Amino acid sequence: MNTKNSTTYKLALTGLIAALSYVIFTYLQIKLMIPGTESATSIHLGNAVCVLGALLLGGPLGGIGGAVGMTIGDLLDPVYITSAPKTFILKLCIGLITGLVAHRIGKLSVCKDARAAFKWSLIAAICGLGFNMVFDPLFSYCYKLIILGKPMAELTLLPNIATTTINAVTSTIVSVAAYNAIRPALKKAGLLPVIGKSTKTQTSDHQRNAA
Repeated sequence: MNTKNSTTYKLALTGLIAALSYVIFTYLQIKLMIPGTESATSIHLGNAVCVLGALLLGGPLGGIGGAVGMTIGDLLDPVYITSAPKTFILKLCIGLITGLVAHRIGKLSVCKDARAAFKWSLIAAICGLGFNMVFDPLFSYCYKLIILGKPMAELTLLPNIATTTINAVTSTIVSVAAYNAIRPALKKAGLLPVIGKSTKTQTSDHQRNAA
């Protein structure tokens, strides 16, 4: 059996991404309470795990892993519990956009050149986290405008923009560095999932390599 492309293996990695994103978001974040409100924003690397998952597993599985992990983190935190639906949607979108650019356009998982792999992982991470950098504060503003009113929405807008920008920059650096560090080892061990090929094509490649 081609382990790197088996459903069980990919689901196991998705679960690992979910657990890792939960732990990093929950226990390694720097939570900043916004003065004059009961809201908070945070500096964290949960998004880096979401991007890493998308680079390794493709957009859908990587996005789901990151989204589930950080949504659980929100649900278990009284300060963030109302943000859980927004978190799930945005983190899933980070994964989908990163995976689309990395694997549909850049063919990242089959790149043979390390420089090309670095280039496409960087471009994909920038696209996914750039989306989040714009839409996270925008979604938060609209959500709070509807639920809590304009004064509260305006009070939280600038802090959200600041922390989301910091998170985007740091998560881009960490996710790209982590992916390009573990990619050679996974590839050498035959455990790097191939994204974007049909099962039939993957089987043919595996048979050709075994011949």
